Amino acid sequence: MIKKVSLTAPGSEQLLAWYDKHRRQMPWRSEAGGTPDPYPVWLSEIMLQQTTVATVGPYFEKFIRRWPRLEDFAAGNLDDVLKMWAGLGYYARARNLHKCAGIVMADFGGNFPRSQKQLLQLPGIGPYTAAALMAIAFDRYAVVVDGNVERVIARIFAVRKPLPHSKPALKKLAASLTPHVRPGDYAQAIMDLGATVCKPKNPQCPICPWQNSCCAYDQGIQEELPKKMTKPSKPHRYGTAFWLQREDGKILLRKRAPSGLLGAMMEIPSSPWIDQAQMSAAKNQPAIHAPVNACWQKDGCEAVKHTFTHFHLKISIWRAQTGMSTKLTQAADEERCSWVDINDLDTQALPTLMRKIAQAALSRS
Repeated sequence: MIKKVSLTAPGSEQLLAWYDKHRRQMPWRSEAGGTPDPYPVWLSEIMLQQTTVATVGPYFEKFIRRWPRLEDFAAGNLDDVLKMWAGLGYYARARNLHKCAGIVMADFGGNFPRSQKQLLQLPGIGPYTAAALMAIAFDRYAVVVDGNVERVIARIFAVRKPLPHSKPALKKLAASLTPHVRPGDYAQAIMDLGATVCKPKNPQCPICPWQNSCCAYDQGIQEELPKKMTKPSKPHRYGTAFWLQREDGKILLRKRAPSGLLGAMMEIPSSPWIDQAQMSAAKNQPAIHAPVNACWQKDGCEAVKHTFTHFHLKISIWRAQTGMSTKLTQAADEERCSWVDINDLDTQALPTLMRKIAQAALSRS
């Protein structure tokens, strides 16, 4: 039988001492004791939303090489930003990044406001990002709570109420631990603790600086927390992508509408994405939405599958060839279309879904 230890109150001093020895090295972090630059802090925090550190690293470094300062980024072209962002997902983040940079330059003289209220008024900055900027960039007191922090707090206090219903309580408990001294280091320390020690599976409790303060560890339930509500199953949608190659070898691409899912990104012209009932009711769907009147043939390859946050998508590929003088149909929306050399597809702002479609189509060429 394991003998329980007497719990002690979790203290920021213990965590900060651990952080001073074990802090992760990241390209957007300032050196220990250094003054952070708000621009890379903001850029990295937006990139890290719903994305892993390992994925973000190369993208962050590409962005900083291309646009080393906020003013460089604000002056950049949105299409170039979207091209650099392609593959990182959640593309509204890129559009909001560019818009936010322009506002900071125009309205705040190139300096991020040091008020959470003002930060929250900027595009793409929500409560978490505003708090992270206040703490990490400006070293001001703010309660920073991401998924890693929620997990640590749920275990320290043995919060059994499932997420997302426990979020308000976890935020309140996190506030009770957040110090006014070194708030930026503390915010990064507790996130590092969740990422490297208090992990979702197989938490490394023996090396945790807060082990003697952890109610979940004391009760032997650390791997059960935080509890989460069962997610409903995602619906399925279906569509058709039109792979059109001109006689000079170029492929037709189209820019999506500026807002909405994959907004302002480039795409293989596609039909609307509809559910099974609509699919069954639609007749001659490919012909209705095709970018040119041509002899369209359904590709023999398997439909391309992709999963978004709220639904699964299956795209069939139809292909055709056309001459140099062929006119696009009204459905194609000619103003948003362009012909791109097949060898230049990698340079386009194609999201992951469209890259999958292009890869499937090229594999059958």
